Amino acid sequence: MSLDPGRLEVRLRAAYGGTVGESRVVVRQAVDLAASGQYAADVGAPLSNEVVLDELADAPDGTPADRWNWWIGSLEVAYGGYGQFGVRRYRSE
Repeated sequence: MSLDPGRLEVRLRAAYGGTVGESRVVVRQAVDLAASGQYAADVGAPLSNEVVLDELADAPDGTPADRWNWWIGSLEVAYGGYGQFGVRRYRSE
């Protein structure tokens, strides 16, 4: 399993709504996180579409960015060093 940005973007919007701009920035952050190797090193498994979607499903509620930030926050608490992968702004297109 690997990260497929195009498929992840479509699945994020289908599952959690939000705008195109919002889902795109979440996907960019996921790609950056995967490329950093940090998640794989901490968890012992590569970041994949399924991992992202499963983890975001555990978030209380919200759009893709809300759910992503909730998950990134939990990784920050557990391992540290994940704050840089949070979503701060996105175009509401």
